[in-house]
Amino acid sequence: MISVGEALEHLRPLISPTSTEIVPIHEALGRVLSQDLRATRTQPPFSASAMDGYAMRGSDVSAGAVLHVIGEAAAGHGFAGDVRPGTCVRIFTGAPVPEGADHVVIQEDVDRTGDSVTVRGDVGLGTNIRPAGADFVEGDGLGHRGPLSPAALALLAAMGHGTLPVHRKPVVALIPTGDELVPPGAPIGPDQIVSSNSYGLAAQIIRAGGEPRILPIAPDRLDPLTATFALAEDADLIITLGGASVGDHDLVKDVPDLDLAFYKIAMRPGKPLMAGRFRGTPMIGLPGNPVSAMVCGEIFVTPALAGFFDLPIRERTREQATLAAPLTANGPREHYMRSVLHGDGAAAQVEVLPRQDSSLLSVLSRANALTIRPIGDGVRNAGDSVEIIRL
Repeated sequence: MISVGEALEHLRPLISPTSTEIVPIHEALGRVLSQDLRATRTQPPFSASAMDGYAMRGSDVSAGAVLHVIGEAAAGHGFAGDVRPGTCVRIFTGAPVPEGADHVVIQEDVDRTGDSVTVRGDVGLGTNIRPAGADFVEGDGLGHRGPLSPAALALLAAMGHGTLPVHRKPVVALIPTGDELVPPGAPIGPDQIVSSNSYGLAAQIIRAGGEPRILPIAPDRLDPLTATFALAEDADLIITLGGASVGDHDLVKDVPDLDLAFYKIAMRPGKPLMAGRFRGTPMIGLPGNPVSAMVCGEIFVTPALAGFFDLPIRERTREQATLAAPLTANGPREHYMRSVLHGDGAAAQVEVLPRQDSSLLSVLSRANALTIRPIGDGVRNAGDSVEIIRL
């Protein structure tokens, strides 16, 4: 058996970035750029007023000064003339500062009578002007890696980009396996259960930016299982659910043309995990127990999908939390225990749920974190610090 970290190392060379597609910027939330984009313009393109007030020369800004108002500047409608000594221009937020002016006195700091204004006593220290290029200048990069956020999209729009080159969403084929499985809502026999893993994994894949494709349930016979694999050959990633252990009906590892990079990891739940290639297509084989599949989805599938976007494939971020209750010693596999995290930061406290059976989806649905127990970890007391991963 290999460690979780070693398994991720084996996954990295299996994954390659997807091709580029062009999407409208309003459809790009959560997508990942496939190339660097730079500003096509400067923002603001001119020195602009940050306040409503009067644009004037700094030398005229003194208590009691009387200035003649010679015009007006509004956003989108600048003043074409020059501001000379003793004159000023009525200006509004966002308007270009006229030539000759280098100070905006806010309207609350002047008294206006007709076409004249009188500067009051205290006008503050700032000029109330946003200089040209204060936000960015032509040629500046986005400075952003990863899924595009609303703020990143707003910045790209301001930089002049209406369409964006992004990595195509990877198509992930999900192959549930097992004679005991039936789809949700279908008639079910006395010895059967509902196939649930596919739908949980599909949700994880969507959240990570992928496009899941759930294939028909493959029976526990090698020929139809191989035929189902062939249906997934054009996907970017194949994920099997079940059939990964060592029983007589666990046949995934025996599929022809399947070249495994590793099989079995020192992890609980999730020991029978495998990965490799099927006819050149990356493949990850997950355990059949629902919680095992979902936990392995968080620990392996979500990080692996980052590689399709040319992002690093790395372990999930770990944080520290305080144990709410004592734990017995851990065994020979790293244990990812379903837990409830209370609070945040230094005050975060984690409650390990009492039932850790890998078939209990009801327990997983309550959990918002995984508490990680290292191999051979000793007895832990309430108040001890442990590592957790948020779900």
